[in-house]
Amino acid sequence: MDSKKTPKNFLVKSLICLAIGVILWFIPAPQGVTPQAWHLLAIFIATIAGFILQPLPIGAIAIIACTALVLFNVLKAGEALAGFSNTVIWLIVSAFMFAEGFIKTGLGKRIAYMLLAKFGSSSLRVAYIMSAADFVIAPFTPSNTARGGGIIYPIVRSICSAIGAEPDQEKNRRTGAFLIFSSYCAVITSACIFLTGASNNALAASLSSTLFGVTITWTDWFIACIVPGLILTVLTPWLLYKIINPELKATPKTKELATEQLGKLGPMSRAEKILCVIFICALLLWATGPIHGIDSAFVALLGLSAMLFTHVLDWDDILKQKGAWDVLVWMGVLVNMAAYLSKLGLMGYLANIVSNSLAGTSWGVMLVILSIIYVYAHYILASNSAHIMALFAAFATILIAAGAPALGVLIILGVLANSCSFLTHYGCGVTPIFFGANYMSQGRWWKIGFLITTLHIVVWLAIGLPWMKFVGFF
Repeated sequence: MDSKKTPKNFLVKSLICLAIGVILWFIPAPQGVTPQAWHLLAIFIATIAGFILQPLPIGAIAIIACTALVLFNVLKAGEALAGFSNTVIWLIVSAFMFAEGFIKTGLGKRIAYMLLAKFGSSSLRVAYIMSAADFVIAPFTPSNTARGGGIIYPIVRSICSAIGAEPDQEKNRRTGAFLIFSSYCAVITSACIFLTGASNNALAASLSSTLFGVTITWTDWFIACIVPGLILTVLTPWLLYKIINPELKATPKTKELATEQLGKLGPMSRAEKILCVIFICALLLWATGPIHGIDSAFVALLGLSAMLFTHVLDWDDILKQKGAWDVLVWMGVLVNMAAYLSKLGLMGYLANIVSNSLAGTSWGVMLVILSIIYVYAHYILASNSAHIMALFAAFATILIAAGAPALGVLIILGVLANSCSFLTHYGCGVTPIFFGANYMSQGRWWKIGFLITTLHIVVWLAIGLPWMKFVGFF
């Protein structure tokens, strides 16, 4: 490797990850835990440390971890590679391809501009329209970075310029800050509502199945999250409007900009029309899954097949989706290791310890306390997937062992791993894009982000859980 590409941080971070694995490996396994399970845990924890510190890209770390499993006789070759058959992972890979379809055909921009041209007459309405546009696109774009950075941000930034709200000028600067931050909130809130709205949701669903035997379908996630999610979708722009107080209340130029951009796009292309049909059919098939019994992943693959057959996408477009193949590699390895930790009895062992130590404590009180810790721990993390990998299994184990409803807790913890993105200007992959518009100082971003994150915790616990109970999830 070129010395220019091996900074000191790379060596330090690599040694820290290696040291964690080696130390755990040589600590004697506790009574009731097999050496195989303990050694697997050592590699698993070292891998999570690697995902957080990232001395290498997480896909590369996953490949090294998978190799180590076989090299040190922890798992057989076939066992180490079994995770690549996980259907939830393939659901996310296929959804990445849907996202490419929205971007390549221009359908995502067209949807947003159509809504803006009709309803974008005030800054608050523009915020709601951007939320609506993201809501429509989110089920098929499991990457906040792709959806927010590739579709939503360019549009809202153009709107800011059109109404004279530039970051380097005091005039209308608060209006730009309001539109940028509310659009960012829309991206994260939509990620909470749809299982396919963010790749870390799929990771939470996979871990739920492999560790706790709880299957979370696309429909389950949507039904559980739609009511609290819509409340947040409506409440957040209004709250930001009050906090930031944009100078411009009326924004007639937004409608003019949207109309102009629609004119440049021209009439809907053949590819856009086909994608609309595929889009609607996929939604219907996902929503009626319990009736026809087709797995959600194969509904997505059916949609992808239709896009390939109709040439909405070409095979070269599929090959270029680095994010999708990266997710397939690291998630396949990590979820598989977690599955074998459960099969080898380690998760059951931990559950028994926690259950005995917390006997008599109300799971409701524990959920509130642990949710606060779980969310605000994100100050030291810069990735939603790393958050899930580091904390999801441990916190879910504690709560389920205490008697909390498994399905409700697993979905809540999966959702809150998105909500914590608001806390910092590096909260997840898309955050630096919106923060980089320079309409807000870091301090103000953190203060407002803290308020929105706290709002999410309150809504998901106070409304989300009762709603899940109402619809029969527990």
